[in-house]
This record gives sequence, C-alpha cells and structure tokens, in this order.
Amino acid sequence: MNPIKGTKDVPKGYLAVYVGDESKMKRFVIPISYLNQPSFQELLSEAEEEFGFDHPMGALTIPCREDIFIDLISRLNSQ
Repeated sequence: MNPIKGTKDVPKGYLAVYVGDESKMKRFVIPISYLNQPSFQELLSEAEEEFGFDHPMGALTIPCREDIFIDLISRLNSQ
C-alpha cells in the first residue's frame, strides 16, 4: 500500500495513520480491519507508549520505520 499524499479524504472503512520519525513522516490510509490484527496491535501499543493520546500529527502516529510498516501492510494484504 502506497502513501496517499496531498489528500485529506479517507474512505469509509479506512483510517489515516502517520508512519516514520517526526522529521520524515508519511501518511497512509489503511483498512480499519487491520486494527484487529495482532501484528498491527503491537505497533499500536508502541505508539501508545511513545505518544500516549497526544499525537504530534493530530492523527494516529506509528513510530516505526516506513519500510517495516510497508512490509507489515503487505503481509496483512496477502492474508
């Protein structure tokens, strides 16, 4: 799944997340069904530990490298 740039529209059943370090974040739009996946829940736990409920981008921010996130999304897409 590629990052969606320049748009704030999020289709029904999806959510926007920001991935990467603060200096170089990318926005991805992912299916909400990913929230139920254990591997994705691990990332959410890391985000909670790092940011709590105060997300610097004003949306869900996931503190992991972009390539790791893309790999996870690819695996979830193939299930």
